[in-house]
Amino acid sequence: MKHRTVGELMTHRVVRVRRETPFKEVVGLLADHDVTAVPVVDELDHPVGMVSEADLLRVVAARPDPGGLPLPPPRANGSLPAADGGTVDELMTAPAVCARPEWTVVEAARLMDTEGVKRLPVVDEAGTLVGIVSRGDLLRVFLRKDEAVRDEIVRDVLADTLALAPGDVAVDVREGRVTLRGQVESEQLVPVVERLCRGVDGVVSVDTDLTPRPGAAPGTAATG
Repeated sequence: MKHRTVGELMTHRVVRVRRETPFKEVVGLLADHDVTAVPVVDELDHPVGMVSEADLLRVVAARPDPGGLPLPPPRANGSLPAADGGTVDELMTAPAVCARPEWTVVEAARLMDTEGVKRLPVVDEAGTLVGIVSRGDLLRVFLRKDEAVRDEIVRDVLADTLALAPGDVAVDVREGRVTLRGQVESEQLVPVVERLCRGVDGVVSVDTDLTPRPGAAPGTAATG
């Protein structure tokens, strides 16, 4: 089975800034390119951080309020952002949390979830920026049509991988939810079929109604 990789889903043309890029220029780049964050790179085009609208907004929050509101509390490092904006180096979130082009959607999604980030700069073996992938990019695999998901399960999982006959298992896919009905060689094969089907891009859930053929070896069946 062929899984979509980060390299296939990422944006290749990436807007980036340097540490010395001033506040107003970053605001302009975000607006001009309709993005909410950009990677910060060094002279070798290696990501060193990210600067986002949230980072820039802290500059606004640090300014005196016309209504007399007190200043916000200091950040974790004990400082307030410069009220005049400053440069990216003073605003960015560092270090950069990066992905690789060959990663699967699951690998990238787990890193985003663990690190609490919305996007990942993508780097090659030399650590050079080659793209950026967002949560929306990863979720695009769930836009696959049900017919395409079903065809991949029937062809790649059941026929090519498990060598099941065409009439052994009926496959129904609706809104990414897969239902399998039929007979397999043994009860031990049931969880294997389910696991492989769950690994197909675009599958939301798998429900199995599979039974061993008469005379099959006993075991523990699993359904989803």
